[in-house]
Amino acid sequence: MTDTSATDATRASSSDLLAADTGMGAVTLRVADLDAMTAYYRDAVTLTVLTAEPDVGRVVLGRGATPIVILEHAPELKHAGPRDAGLFHTAILFETEADLAAAVYSVATRHPGTFTGSADHLVSKAFYFTDPEGNGIELYWDRSRSEWSWTHGQVDMATLALDPNAFVQQNVTEEALAGSASRPATVGHVHLSVGDVESAHRFYVEQLGFETTTRFGPQALFVSAGGYHHHMAMNTWNSAGAGRRQLALGLGLVRIEVPTADDLGALGERLGHHGVATRDDGRVLGFDDPWSNQLQVTVRPQSA
Repeated sequence: MTDTSATDATRASSSDLLAADTGMGAVTLRVADLDAMTAYYRDAVTLTVLTAEPDVGRVVLGRGATPIVILEHAPELKHAGPRDAGLFHTAILFETEADLAAAVYSVATRHPGTFTGSADHLVSKAFYFTDPEGNGIELYWDRSRSEWSWTHGQVDMATLALDPNAFVQQNVTEEALAGSASRPATVGHVHLSVGDVESAHRFYVEQLGFETTTRFGPQALFVSAGGYHHHMAMNTWNSAGAGRRQLALGLGLVRIEVPTADDLGALGERLGHHGVATRDDGRVLGFDDPWSNQLQVTVRPQSA
């Protein structure tokens, strides 16, 4: 097995890293039932419809001016197989425990059958759901970075019991429930199902420029920019050995946002150096990972 910690330590002193202030943008999902999926993310997950384009079958949902999920109507497509590569979950990050509790309460009240689990990960508290078309969702809140622990360059994360009923009872407030749709939230991270972790490390760390934050042997890899616990993760729990994806319902596009045009240009040069085929119009840099998951990198809007 490759010693990824040593590799990353060497890279950390080079310019082959994504900017520290890199973050995630909206995730696009291809959906069969646009109305039902819009209702789920709007009414249960408590996002707001930012734009709706019925002529092209596209709905953008988010909080404030921040897009979080983009739904694209594709009724002609079929669902991917359960062992295929693709989306494991989209993770929506809330600023306060009260905001998270309000969202969890909303989903649990409106669609209780979509709840799949919860956990205290030491760096965060997380609640997991599956939307009506089988796409994973994580709703979570981060502890302060000063409370995170690092050992030998890897962030300490665990999966500890977290009672969802007790969490909601202890943290939900009338104010949060009444104003949930107006409270800030963002895509905190995106977790993918992939065929193997070594290829994921080679692409997302050595070529794209994330740093490894933790790894669970050949099963899972967590990566980030700027010392976050993870902006992206890849696991083989359901998809070991999976090859390139075929066009299907589910994940359509993962977006990454870098701080400046110089950062975007540097990434394009780095990917070119590694032989990664890109689609570059000067504003949007697009490319595919080894499993045909589509990614786009743009400069973060100034208003964000």
